[in-house]
Amino acid sequence: MLLYAADNRPQVSESRAPEKAVTTTQATASAASLPIPSVPPSSMAHVSKQTQDSVQTRTEQNTQAHSQHKNQDKSKQCSSPHNPVKGQGSGGQKPSAAGVDPQPAGGQGKDGKSKAQLKAERRAVQEAQRAMKASKSAEDTSLKKAPPGKKNEGAAVKDMSMRVPDHIKMDDDKARKRMAKKLEKQQVPQRTVVEKKVSLFSHLHQCEREVSLTQSIPFSSGKIHPAIMKLGLQYAEGVICGSNARCVALLGALKQVISDYVTPPQKELSRDLDAKIKPYISFLTQCRPLSVSMGNAIKYVKWHITHIPTEMPDTEAKEQLYDNIRCYIKTYILLAAEAISKSACSKIQDGDVILVYACSSLILRVLCDARKSGKTFRVIVVDSRPKLEGREMLRRLVQEDIACSYVLINSAAYVMKEVTKVLLGAHALLANGYVMSRVGSSQVALIAKSYNVPVLVCCEMYKFCERVQTDSVVFNELGDPDDLVDIERSVAPLSDWRDISCLSLLNLVYDVTPPELVSLVITDKGMVPCTSVPVVLRVRHTEIDT
Repeated sequence: MLLYAADNRPQVSESRAPEKAVTTTQATASAASLPIPSVPPSSMAHVSKQTQDSVQTRTEQNTQAHSQHKNQDKSKQCSSPHNPVKGQGSGGQKPSAAGVDPQPAGGQGKDGKSKAQLKAERRAVQEAQRAMKASKSAEDTSLKKAPPGKKNEGAAVKDMSMRVPDHIKMDDDKARKRMAKKLEKQQVPQRTVVEKKVSLFSHLHQCEREVSLTQSIPFSSGKIHPAIMKLGLQYAEGVICGSNARCVALLGALKQVISDYVTPPQKELSRDLDAKIKPYISFLTQCRPLSVSMGNAIKYVKWHITHIPTEMPDTEAKEQLYDNIRCYIKTYILLAAEAISKSACSKIQDGDVILVYACSSLILRVLCDARKSGKTFRVIVVDSRPKLEGREMLRRLVQEDIACSYVLINSAAYVMKEVTKVLLGAHALLANGYVMSRVGSSQVALIAKSYNVPVLVCCEMYKFCERVQTDSVVFNELGDPDDLVDIERSVAPLSDWRDISCLSLLNLVYDVTPPELVSLVITDKGMVPCTSVPVVLRVRHTEIDT
């Protein structure tokens, strides 16, 4: 509002804001306190309007910058006060013609910061607020997906637990339910869970011969092939034992399954036959856990089944699968045993005293071939309960006219002082170099190490496994505890052990021997240390891919 004094000079009326109004910035306050110079009446209206527009623009900019600070209240600027000053020589600075606030020398504000610095500070505050808002929104989104914190923890635990197969989690109710549901879907009978177990091995499946799997299978059910059912019962009763024997029997049963298979209409052999074999494998696992050699053979057969061309006739496809099975038995079992026998015979010298443990078909062939080559040596057979497999080993060695001695494992330390070499078979060779074999093998290797006797392990390459294991607790096989009770006496002292609540019997089948106790591993590809297992596995995968 303009007022004209007596000397016809215009003056600006003072319009003050309310006391509660908050000044936005110091620049606005300094602009409000500047004196207004005398301007001719003809141009006063134009200058006053331009000044008010400039002040209003700066006020809006500062208000927007100020509103972004969440620790201060928002306020609107209603007016811009001006203090009238008489005369022009009061020492104040004159506003420019464009109405821009004057700055001190050097382009700095009243607080000593330049416009660029203030702008950079405002930009930093804005970026910090944006980042805080983005992080908060991301956190809200994650909470909406999984509101309780326990759910996220449970998911992490679930991811970790899924790495462990269900067949070695028999102490977990959820794992047993999943296994039962899977077997019910496949129409495979489930073995009864044994309640009396050693707590340390309660996660393993314990097989007992008293529990029959075939009682619940109706005669009209064609879900399980008769050859597979017969093989499973032979596994459970111990009629077929040994890694090589079990693998050859499995391949023979699969060959018979393929021979009787007929591809249904509107289906492919490569897909339907693979799905047909899955219930058979589940049934065999319920009878007795699969060995490493059997697992590798099943992978081999399934790989060739899935790679059968779709346009190939069924007759030709079956012949191709027959050839693959025969080739596997010949290459990985028969020829491998021959190559290992030649390499091991070169390590046997005349006059050696060789210690063997239990019964191994591969070790038996090595000793027989060495005897046929004209070498003279003596064999000490170490045996242990409950299976006493060393008796069969002793019987066959005597038939080959080999001088033998027979002792139990508790006398191994006594006879080790005259031993020159120890030959051991293997159930599997793990990726970390540990040897998995019949329980008691690690004890024999430990005694040999204490007497500085070399330990030679004979193992085919198809028994190499990618699994890593350092003890006999996490993964193992539990035999029938009643085998420990049956002794060659008229009255068994532990015949009523099931009635004793504080007594549980443990019958482990395998143990693992660390690579420090093994001097050399003789394979069908040559002699290698235990630490070379990953290299052999990589070479084998390369051969399969090519």
